[in-house]
Amino acid sequence: MSDQREILVLNGPNLNRLGSRETSIYGTTTLADIEAMCREEAAKHGLGCRFVQSNHEGALVEAIHQAIDDDLAGVVINAGAYTHTSVALRDALSMVTAPIAEVHISNIYKREEFRHHSFISPVATGVIAGFGPATYCLAIAAIASSR
Repeated sequence: MSDQREILVLNGPNLNRLGSRETSIYGTTTLADIEAMCREEAAKHGLGCRFVQSNHEGALVEAIHQAIDDDLAGVVINAGAYTHTSVALRDALSMVTAPIAEVHISNIYKREEFRHHSFISPVATGVIAGFGPATYCLAIAAIASSR
């Protein structure tokens, strides 16, 4: 077993459809492409990357619980639509003592009004939005620099 610390990169509902879903908003980069980018960025900082995507809220909560138990170096979360609806994710994240970066590929404040509220932001260390897939790498770099 490696003693390399890991960052959890957690993706919520519909993000598995990146690359073909609303490309005018999200672009053509796939979630697999983003995973490769995240692994490369994490490695630059001597970190591993645990990548999880689920369309099911409970699976995301369980991944956060596992990250707590495993004492991961940080959490990068794009909760998708759950950003705006999930008290369960917010409560799970509130137990995380490592840095948390909330990320969004698009600038949620330039979109529909309902996307302007986040249940995640009050428990996140920081929020990065609107820089496309690079948002994930910026978040990993920020977490790495806070160690």
